[in-house]
Amino acid sequence: MASGTLTSSEYIKHHLTNLTFGQHPDGSWGMAHSAEEAAEMGFMAIHVDTMLWSLGLGILFIFFAARAAKSATSDTPGGFQNFVEWIVDFIDESVRGSFTSKNDLVAPLAMTAFVWIFLMNLMDLVPVDLIPWLLGLLGVHFQKIVPSTDPNATFGMAIGVFLLTMYYSIKIKGVGGFLGELTLQPFQANNIVVKVLLIPVNFFLEFVSLIAKPISLSLRLFGNMYAGEMIFILIALMYSAGIVLGVFGGALQFVWAVFHILVITLQAFIFMTLTVVYMDMAHSEH
Repeated sequence: MASGTLTSSEYIKHHLTNLTFGQHPDGSWGMAHSAEEAAEMGFMAIHVDTMLWSLGLGILFIFFAARAAKSATSDTPGGFQNFVEWIVDFIDESVRGSFTSKNDLVAPLAMTAFVWIFLMNLMDLVPVDLIPWLLGLLGVHFQKIVPSTDPNATFGMAIGVFLLTMYYSIKIKGVGGFLGELTLQPFQANNIVVKVLLIPVNFFLEFVSLIAKPISLSLRLFGNMYAGEMIFILIALMYSAGIVLGVFGGALQFVWAVFHILVITLQAFIFMTLTVVYMDMAHSEH
């Protein structure tokens, strides 16, 4: 949608609103046609654009990974195979440096997290008006194409990692060992009475630390990508302010896009690394 047909605040609000499907106040189900309607749909509403783009990019990742595996050869490899092998080696070295136990799930999990999040973040480099304008011709009201700017997506991935760490914590250490980590540290005592008195304090501190992991994991990714998208939107507003600001905005957008390549890669790497570290903590006895 062209920014000239909207005020600056309406333009920003439009680009930050998800295509939402849910139940209207009258009981009917359908798409929201405004940000207010989307908000009224409540918790059970579905961000259709986040679901479609994230799943589509995941399927694209699986397709190219399967293609690379199928065409892999021990002879002189092509450029695509070299690229895939470079990514695999990079993930493998990262996992070896952070994970000290043995679990065949961790390396594939790390690779999935890194590549999938990188692809979602990479959508931030697509011009902010291009795809919403094209889909607007088909009657689509809203379209956010960067799934990682939606906290629902980042929280979903973080909760998945959290559930895995909980599962392996209990599997490796047993229920007693897991509860012991929550109640018998960081403060310890040899006196049984003092030890019992310290249990509530230890539990509070460890529980807060435990819950903070998925929250920080999700909010870190969401906050950085949301801020990056907001800057692109603000720069796009300059195109409707005249030729001079339009040219300056184009140069500024190029500089920010180059810098943002580092941001999207770093955020994918941080999410992957913390995932591996949390899995290592779940496998380690304390």
